[in-house]
Amino acid sequence: MTNKCIVTGCAGFIGSSLVDRLLADGHQVTGIDNFSTGQRRFLEGALVRPNFRLVEIDLLDLDSLKLAFAGGEMVFHLAANADVRFGTEHPRRDLEQNTIATYNVLEAMRANDIKRIAFSSTGSVYGEAAVIPTPEDAPFPVQTSLYGASKLACEGLIAAYCEGFGFQSWIFRFVSILGERYTHGHVFDFYKQLEDDPTQLRVLGNGEQRKSYLYIQDCLDAIQVAVEKATDKVNILNLGVDGYCQVNDSIGWISQTLDVQPKLEYTGGDRGWIGDNPFIFLDTKKIRSLGWAPKYSINEGVVKTVEFLRNNKWVMEARE
Repeated sequence: MTNKCIVTGCAGFIGSSLVDRLLADGHQVTGIDNFSTGQRRFLEGALVRPNFRLVEIDLLDLDSLKLAFAGGEMVFHLAANADVRFGTEHPRRDLEQNTIATYNVLEAMRANDIKRIAFSSTGSVYGEAAVIPTPEDAPFPVQTSLYGASKLACEGLIAAYCEGFGFQSWIFRFVSILGERYTHGHVFDFYKQLEDDPTQLRVLGNGEQRKSYLYIQDCLDAIQVAVEKATDKVNILNLGVDGYCQVNDSIGWISQTLDVQPKLEYTGGDRGWIGDNPFIFLDTKKIRSLGWAPKYSINEGVVKTVEFLRNNKWVMEARE
């Protein structure tokens, strides 16, 4: 892996965890964040390191981005709109913060002759897949969420820059990521509800939605292995575990960890919101063929996430 790295979304859940990993491995890291959702406290360890530089700008500011990218050798582009569920309430946000921001990242790379980019895409680009578990070359159905559509557009731009300008890319289609510094998603929402009232829990949908999750350190291991070993011009890789759980399963693990027994109130239907995919399970043979395998189960990832939230109450306050 290259020595001079740029991480967008460096104060976010995955971004800050990657920054710590890169710094520990001896890389020079420039972190970029506008702190719209990122947490400065996630960078406390990085900010005291001599090989870390923080640049506080918005990715929509292309001129500033070009200056910030000077001297970089590889970009890890993790910045994105994280509030997937509310896409229909502000349709332009996914376009701007995902697609246009990615275009700006690519242009800033081109201006600084940076040729390598790792990108956090999503398993949501498969829509409601006809093939389960879903491989990277599955036929694409109609897009079901603005988030997924915007990420697919990003993938297209990145692939076109690889062809047109000689870039090399690693595009990671994640399942949902869990673990320390997690700040968005169903475990966070359930934990917050149970903190407010441990006797009852409102569940979007019927609780039978089948989802797959990956622990953050396993995710970082996979990114590292892929960048070191996948050598195609455009490398598209699913990241996940060999399995899935129902939402009801995760409720059970959360409740057991917190030692509560809430009464469950279901909103009904087979999905939680418009664009919610009721069954996500990705085929991960491709990344496994490079020598990677997850160390933690979904159950373990959920428990570690709950323990982090319980021990870091400030995260709940920061999100309010």
